Formats: sequence, structure tokens, C-alpha cells
Amino acid sequence: MIGGGVAVSLATSGLVPAVYDIRPTAADGLPGVPAPLGSPAEVAAASDVVMVAVVDAAQAREVIGGADGLLKGARPGLTLVLLATVELPVVRELAAACADAGVGFLDCGVTPGDRAAENGMVAILGGDQDVVDRALPVLDGWARKVVHCGPLGAGMATKIARNVVTYGGWRTVAEAVALVEAAGVDPARLTEVIDTADPGGTTLLQLLRLRTAGEGALPDALADKIEPLMAKDLDAARALAAELGVPVPLVDVARAHARQTLDRQPAERQPADRQPADRRTLDHQAADRRTLDHQAEPAGDARARGLRLMDQVYGPGFSSTLPDATEPYLDETVEHLFADIWSRDGLSVRDRRLLTLGVGASLGRADLIRVQARGALHNRELTPDQLREAVLHLAYYVGWCNATAAQQGIADAIADVSPTKDIR
Repeated sequence: MIGGGVAVSLATSGLVPAVYDIRPTAADGLPGVPAPLGSPAEVAAASDVVMVAVVDAAQAREVIGGADGLLKGARPGLTLVLLATVELPVVRELAAACADAGVGFLDCGVTPGDRAAENGMVAILGGDQDVVDRALPVLDGWARKVVHCGPLGAGMATKIARNVVTYGGWRTVAEAVALVEAAGVDPARLTEVIDTADPGGTTLLQLLRLRTAGEGALPDALADKIEPLMAKDLDAARALAAELGVPVPLVDVARAHARQTLDRQPAERQPADRQPADRRTLDHQAADRRTLDHQAEPAGDARARGLRLMDQVYGPGFSSTLPDATEPYLDETVEHLFADIWSRDGLSVRDRRLLTLGVGASLGRADLIRVQARGALHNRELTPDQLREAVLHLAYYVGWCNATAAQQGIADAIADVSPTKDIR
């Protein structure tokens, strides 16, 4: 409980807090914290700085602007500090309401919440410097560190970005564990490897530190060194996932945006004294570089990459159904359409699949729809219900007759996959 923890930390620091909670017994057992007052308005009347520790925007609006809210008991000079993580329009809305009442407002993300009662959280602030200065003695009473990120909204934006690192990391771990389990490896071995190789967890934040230590982008020489390794390793992960039938959407996104991750977009490489080229020119430059790369690549590598993509698009083992003998059309399909086009940056496999499903529906080709839908189900990119909904959506664009063919293709794909895999 962040609010209770903040109150305990304030009491420990010698600042006796006035508190309110919808639960009358909320302060029971909290050392040094008095019984709750009768309303947020009473807290405002008794305070110079008020921390608002709620869960969501609706609760924040009620506590601040409700019938017995903080603004009802506020006097000019009061400062409200919102600790809840909410969207930035809500921050601006609440700040405007406070300004109308002559009340200062700060948005303040906090982390880690489980250390709230130990003076252990970081206060991530956004707001005017003079408002921060007024609130600082109270903030120092419960925060281990106060970080003023900038004007209104900057604290919330920083906290949201911090949450992206947290939850994005969790999703990464979920996909990594699914891969090793499917490969017959105890996930404890993965934990052992990571704990030994990177005990401080520095690898996760390595890119952030490299960017903030320099000019906001990776040095060209470093990016040139990392890019082929990143592409190779993510391709290996996708190939393993395709072989084992494990969906790894985050890996797909990471591979599709590898160049952007490493600041390798041409527009970001323009000299400061030159205007960036238009978007079409930049796209053509990127395509030219990709063509040169592929021309220098051994034909066998291009074919292997194309076959891996086919297995990802159509389902594990699809490439093994292709004839061994080479022929021009098949070679072009594998070594260009899949090796070059389906693997391009900018769109994920799922994005390209949705576009291809639309084309198949416009042609009334149940067979094309079936093979694409089967791949989507194998990879867990789309559920059966989502595919059925797609048919209804497409019907208004491709006509009812073509949509009937699409419906048949999707029904066949669901029947193909459901006996061997839980696709609910």
C-alpha cells in the first residue's frame, strides 16, 4: 500500500501526516500514523502538501475534485502531489483544476512501491520548479531520492517509460522461458546462466546508458558492430520458435525494428547542416543498402533465411514440404519474396499476414486464406475468434461472395490446427 507506506515514512521522519482513506481502519497498525480524517477536504484544510495515492484516474478525479474532495478544503498555496500512474491528459486536466483554485500541482511517479514504508522510493517529479521547491521538504520526508524530470507531465512520462522497461522485460522473460521449456531445458538453468553472467542486470539497461552517456544515439562504429550480431541472434530465436511452435511476438517485433533500435535509420544520420531527404529517398537508400547486402550474401544463406521465414509464416515444417529440385519460380519465392520482402524492417510477420489475408479475401481464394490463417494460429498471432471477426470486417470491402470463401478458408485452418494445439 503506497499511501500507507508514505505515511509511515513521513512519521518516521518526524512529519506527522494527516490522512484519509475510504476504509476507516486503514491506518490501524501503521506506526506513527493517526486515525484517518473524515474526508479529503479535511486533509486539505490541515495540510500544506498533500500526496494523492490512488489507483486510477477515476479515483484521482474523485479525491481531488469530488464533492468532499481536496479542492473543497483547499486554500491558496496548497500543493497536491499525484502519485498514481495515469495518462498525461488526466495530469493536465487535474493540474488545470488545481490552478483554477490557486493550488499547486505536481505529477509524481514512484518506484519501487514495496519500499514505500522504508523511505525507499524514488519520487519522479514533473512540474514547475517553484512548486517543487515548496513541496521538497515533505517529499524528502518519504523519498530516498527526488528526481525532477521537467515541467508538468515529465514525471509521469518518465514513470510510464520506466514501466515499459519493467513489463517489456517481463514479456521478454516469458518468451525466453517458453523457448527453453519447449526445447526441453529447465528454466532454472537459464536463471543460473543470467545470474552468473550478469548478476547486476546491467545488460538490460546497457542501451539506455550508452545513449545517455553520449549524444543520444549509439556511435556508428558500435552500431555497425552490434547490428549483424543482433540480426543473427534474433533470427536464431525465431527459427527455434518456429521449429518448436512457440509464439514469440516480442522477438518478431525486436527483429523487425532492429535497425531503429540501434539508431540505424538514414534520417538520423544526416549532418546537422543538411536538411533530411524526403521519405521516399530515404526508403530507396535503405532498400539499396539492403539489396547490396543481399547481393554480397551467399545464395545458400538467402535460401536458408527464406525457408526460416516460410516456416514462421506458414507453420513449423512447411519448408520441408517443398521439392528439393530448384526451379526459377520457387527460387524467387524463397530467396526474394520471403528472404527479402517478408524479412524487411517496418512490419512484423503478423502485420504482413493481415495484409495478405486481405488480398486472399479480395480474390475469393479459400486456399490462400487457409494457409495464412493456419500460420497465424500456429504462431498464436490471431485467435479463431479474431479470424472470424476479420471475415466480417472484410465482407464489407471484398463482397459477401469473396467473404464466404474467406470464411471457408478460416474454418478449414481452425480444423487443421485445433486437433494438435490449444488455440482458444
